Amino acid sequence: MTRKFDFLVIGSGLAGISFAIKASQYGKVALISKSSLDDTNTSYAQGGIAAVTYDPDNFEKHIQDTLIAGDGHCNEVTVRKVIEDAPAQIEELINWGVDFDKDELGKFDLHKEGGHSEFRILHHKDNTGFEIQKSLIKKIRKNPNIEIFENFFAIEILTQHHLGEVVTLHTPDIECYGAYVLDQETNHIHTFLSKITLMATGGIGGVYATTTNPQIATGDGIAMVHRARGVIQDMEFVQFHPTGLYNPGERPTFLITEAIRGYGAVLRCKDGREFMQKYDERGSLAPRDIVARAIDNEMKIRGHQFVYLDVTHKNAEQTKEHFPNIYKKCLSLGIDITKDMLPVSPTQHYLCGGIVVDEHAKSSIKNLYAAGECTCTGLHGANRLASNSLLEAIVYADVAAKHAAKELDTIKWNEFIPNWNDEGTKLPEEMVLITQSFREVEQIMSTYVGIVRSNLRLKRAMSRLEILYRETENLFDRSVVSREICELRNVISVAYLIIKHALRRKESRGLHYTIDYPKRMKSER
Repeated sequence: MTRKFDFLVIGSGLAGISFAIKASQYGKVALISKSSLDDTNTSYAQGGIAAVTYDPDNFEKHIQDTLIAGDGHCNEVTVRKVIEDAPAQIEELINWGVDFDKDELGKFDLHKEGGHSEFRILHHKDNTGFEIQKSLIKKIRKNPNIEIFENFFAIEILTQHHLGEVVTLHTPDIECYGAYVLDQETNHIHTFLSKITLMATGGIGGVYATTTNPQIATGDGIAMVHRARGVIQDMEFVQFHPTGLYNPGERPTFLITEAIRGYGAVLRCKDGREFMQKYDERGSLAPRDIVARAIDNEMKIRGHQFVYLDVTHKNAEQTKEHFPNIYKKCLSLGIDITKDMLPVSPTQHYLCGGIVVDEHAKSSIKNLYAAGECTCTGLHGANRLASNSLLEAIVYADVAAKHAAKELDTIKWNEFIPNWNDEGTKLPEEMVLITQSFREVEQIMSTYVGIVRSNLRLKRAMSRLEILYRETENLFDRSVVSREICELRNVISVAYLIIKHALRRKESRGLHYTIDYPKRMKSER
């Protein structure tokens, strides 16, 4: 079946939904969600959204904090634009029904997180992302110009390749015409034709064995654009959150928000001693890359599987009020955070690279925009400053909608795209082949491409991955399409890009630390 829309949005987090709401003023919108609308990376974002709100904070302080955290790899023009656009976007979220916490005087109750010089994190308790997602879903379901497709999985974006043309990385003017999309309930593949397509598929957590990302985070958008010969950049900069709750077997890892360290929690070894001052004068409030490497080093030299986060010295009632979900979760595991220290360890959390986009959120492929974690805008550089991710998502969704609206009337639907051809395919003989390959990718990446890297480890990872790639492509070519085989292809593509880009960087910078090149070269931008 072929469906035609002015806008096709692939992904239902903050970037996707906010773009859809704004684009719906100009035409018909299809919103694709691979599971339910509330199962997104946005929903799992605990800490909040960074924005300059009150004195003594100002744009320049936020800009400098972002540039410092990005370790000389940020695009300063992008940084300034995002941070200066923040107040207007925050106001729009509030108008859409998002409820940020306020104090008894009616002012925003701002948090402070690692790498921030001022209190500037707007939040809703310790489940800010869930509050934002809930408010936006309520708004989008009332919009008659938006058609929602839940449990629909995008397989490939449509380009000249599907018209029989040979498309390479150097092909000029690659164009996007929409996407092939799998209805997971009927197993039928639809052809979605669109004038404008937005990629907003979120993160890549499924590539690693432990992650704070939901199960859906398998890097689908990045992999699709890579296969379509779009430009991908900075994939080596994978952020590991320093404080995932250590609870073996739980997936996703429960995140202990950085805001709790801004509140006053302290990192300690098992013997109760603080250790962060050995690594950075900012102590437990150092940027995430520094804290994650410090914890990793302490665990390795001591032979421990976790360290402790201690908030027992703070007022118990205030702790429970500020962090009710963390308190409840830990209590369910027999840990009272007002009396007991929390066991924590680093876990994959965020990707700073992805689909390269310009100041209008346009990718290198014509008529294909992208926003959110799947992109590389230049805001985060080599290491994302805490709580800048939701901010980036809303700002780039906004600029994408504004630019796409101007382009819409100049674009026609491509009517010559053939329907998906699955002739000669059959159901996979054994699903265990897919699940086992998934586990192998997770193990390879967690073992060899983690917080600390080396050329030897990276090359070993690449050689193991090449075998899985050949096996999976062979299986895909002769199998009926399923979400499982597509996600496996996607995580292998993403893993390949991370390793390739990591091998190419002959220095240690931000989130990429290699023992072969421990020093940072001069700033690049």
